[in-house]
Amino acid sequence: MASGPIPASELVLNPDGSVYHLNLRPEHLGDLIITAGDPGRIASISKHFDRIEFRSEKREFVAHTGSIGRKRITALSTGIGTDNIDIVLSELDALANIDLETRTIRPQPKALTIVRMGTSGGLQADLGVDTVVVSSHGIGLDNLMHYYTWTPSDEERALGDAFSAHGRLTETAIRPYVAAADGGLLERFSAHFKSGITVTCSGFYGPQGRALRGRPAFPHLLDSLPAFRFGSHRITNFEMETSGIYGMGRLLGHRCLSVNTIVANRVEQRFSSDPHRAVERMIEQALEILVSD
Repeated sequence: MASGPIPASELVLNPDGSVYHLNLRPEHLGDLIITAGDPGRIASISKHFDRIEFRSEKREFVAHTGSIGRKRITALSTGIGTDNIDIVLSELDALANIDLETRTIRPQPKALTIVRMGTSGGLQADLGVDTVVVSSHGIGLDNLMHYYTWTPSDEERALGDAFSAHGRLTETAIRPYVAAADGGLLERFSAHFKSGITVTCSGFYGPQGRALRGRPAFPHLLDSLPAFRFGSHRITNFEMETSGIYGMGRLLGHRCLSVNTIVANRVEQRFSSDPHRAVERMIEQALEILVSD
C-alpha cells in the first residue's frame, strides 16, 4: 500500500480527473454497483431506474447512474473476462477509496456493494435454461488473483485443492483459485434463487473445451465438473467473470455477488429460446431484492 501520493504512471487519470478506463469521477458513483459483461445490457438495467442522472461510454465500459426510490445505483458494463474485471474493480475501488486530487489513499476504507447480473452455461441437468443461479463461490481457471497478495480462507483453500484433484489439474499449468461470495448478499438472494459454485473460464473456446481449428489441451475438463462435490456444495454453472469479481472484492474489501441466468445447458445441450426475456426477468427480480432493504 502506498504511503504517499500514487504516481501518475500507476493511477492514470483523464484530463477531467476521471479514472482512465471507466471515465468516471467519484460523484458519478452510486451506493450500489450493478455490473454486466454486455454493454448493451446496461440500458436494460437502467430503464428500471426512476431517473438517470449521468451516462458515460468509453470502449466497452458503459455506465448509467441513477436511482430507484432513495437508492442511488450505477449500472456498469465490464466487457468479457477477468482481465477486464481487474480494470473495473481496481478503478471502482480508486473512486471509492483514493482521493484523486491528492492521489492518496483515504484513511477510512469504503466497502462497495457490487452485484453482477450475467449469463452463464449450466452444468446440472436439474438446472435448465432460463434458471437463475447465484454463485456461492467462484473457482478461477484464469490467473488474475495469482498477480496479487491475498489470503484465501481455509474453506476456499480446501475447496480449491479438492477441485484441482477432481479435475486432475495438480500437475498442470492451471492453478485454480477460489473466492466466496459476500455472505449477507448470498443469504438474501438464495432465498429466491438456486445457488452453487460457479467456474470462471479464461476464454470461450479452448478454455471451455470447444474445438474449432485449435485443439484444446483439456477437452474433458468441463465434462468432469457436474460430478464435483465439496460438502453440500456442487458446481452449477460456468462463465468468464465471477472468480475475478469475488477475488478482487475480497482483496479490496467490497461486498460482491454474482447472479447469472443459465442460457445454455451443457448437459442437456440446449440453448434458451428467448435469452433476452430470461435475462430481463432476472434483472427485474434482482433489482426488487436489492432495493427492498
